[in-house]
Amino acid sequence: MEREISGEILNIPEHVAVIMDGNGRWAKKRHLPRNFGHSEGAKAIERACENADELGIKYLTVYAFSTENWKRSVEEVTGIMNIFRKYLVDSIERSNRENMRVRIIGKREGLPEDIIEKMRNLENATAGNTGLQFTVAINYGGRDELTRAVKKIADKYKKNELELDDITEALISKNLDTWELPEPDLLIRTSGELRTSNFLPWQIAYTEFYFTDILWPDFDMENFIAAIRYYNKRERRFGGVR
Repeated sequence: MEREISGEILNIPEHVAVIMDGNGRWAKKRHLPRNFGHSEGAKAIERACENADELGIKYLTVYAFSTENWKRSVEEVTGIMNIFRKYLVDSIERSNRENMRVRIIGKREGLPEDIIEKMRNLENATAGNTGLQFTVAINYGGRDELTRAVKKIADKYKKNELELDDITEALISKNLDTWELPEPDLLIRTSGELRTSNFLPWQIAYTEFYFTDILWPDFDMENFIAAIRYYNKRERRFGGVR
């Protein structure tokens, strides 16, 4: 979809995925606790949703907490979980006001029961919304997602619910957490790191990558537009030749 943005015509990606990196470094630069950076990062998520909707992006998926993030200090993990609790509750009214649907992906086993309940409440409360389709990856790891998908398919095969030849790329995609979503057109990673960190490995096979040194709490509309400008310079061939 093409739109006029800041006086120029840009092709807007349908689905943008974001690795939100740099909360801790943002706080450290200001001699503040890391969890203060995570709180500011949560505010940046709200702004990113507003900006994505304004730009005409249909799907926005963010990497909030990975399966590897449990290795961090107890203090930091506890702080992040408390931020999740507040965010999941506060998001219901805001999402419904903005007609935004929220999905949560990732492994729910291992998360506190009250957070799982809050996830369900948010998803159920926004299920009918038709605006921005916002997905949050919590306790998510791409390899874990693929492992869970393989187990689901293997169980169906064991029960004679499918044949070996039924196992296709499409079937694998249908068994992933993101089965309702199109694959991302653009992946943004903040903070200057140049890796995907186990985020959506199956889904980003033909996604365009944009890396920026901006720390996530500072990511604003200007940075979003810069990423889309970069995306517009890419020629997406999907393995073909033009």
